[in-house]
Amino acid sequence: MDREELAGFLRGRRERITPADVGLPAGPRRRTPGLRREEVAQLAFISTEYYTRLEQARGPRPSREVLSGLARALRLSDAERDHLHHLAGAPPGLPVGPCREVRPSILDLLRRLPQAAAIVLSATHEVIAWNDLAAALLGDFSALSRTERNLVRRAFLAPTSGEWRLYDPSDVEAFARAAARHLRATAARYPEDPEVATLVADLLAGSAEFARLWAAHDVRVEPTLRKTIHHPLLGPITVNCDVLDITDRDQQVVVYTAEPGSPAEEALRLLSVIGTQRMDVPG
Repeated sequence: MDREELAGFLRGRRERITPADVGLPAGPRRRTPGLRREEVAQLAFISTEYYTRLEQARGPRPSREVLSGLARALRLSDAERDHLHHLAGAPPGLPVGPCREVRPSILDLLRRLPQAAAIVLSATHEVIAWNDLAAALLGDFSALSRTERNLVRRAFLAPTSGEWRLYDPSDVEAFARAAARHLRATAARYPEDPEVATLVADLLAGSAEFARLWAAHDVRVEPTLRKTIHHPLLGPITVNCDVLDITDRDQQVVVYTAEPGSPAEEALRLLSVIGTQRMDVPG
């Protein structure tokens, strides 16, 4: 661990970021450029005292979890994130499990799509990021646990009704087949990841249909270009579905858009206004 170089690198990256870059108010009497130390600590989910010691070249070696938090808070590029790990004496290696950290530029992309619903999926089909319109169309993911945000679990293990299942796509069977094939390939890429192993074991134990698909050893996935979402307030909404691969992180951006002038376009426009409100539920 090179404490002096690490301290200088953290300080330099902190000073180049404005509060607006991370959604914080500038506020009065900001005497130094960039973020304050306590703001970086808050964004990285560590104590201000610990972060201050790192910038003063007297802190202990940070864990990989702390380094991931710092990389996210300081909006580091992939090259800068790797450099941070090397300075901390923890060189980045091959990931044991699927990456759940979404690149800041992808998060910015989601925010810049006000007329499209967009989500980011990990290699296990966990929804790890979404924009406001996706929450209005598919369900409020922020109110769900990680387990409940996994679309493979929802496809095979969710009850036939209830909030956990959210909104049931008309092509749920086709999605279930594609998800099982995708997970088969994921398990081969991450054979030592306990979360992947647990997910597969739960699906095999809880779904005969998944067990049948798993036994086929099929990894061929055919894209679904259109989906019909059954929204509880607005009824069926047919949207285009495009998937963009983020190959370096083994993630996918799924974008739902409506044909111009279609009823679905009007439905998405309405959803962008009402958001995740449940107007069918009494106050």
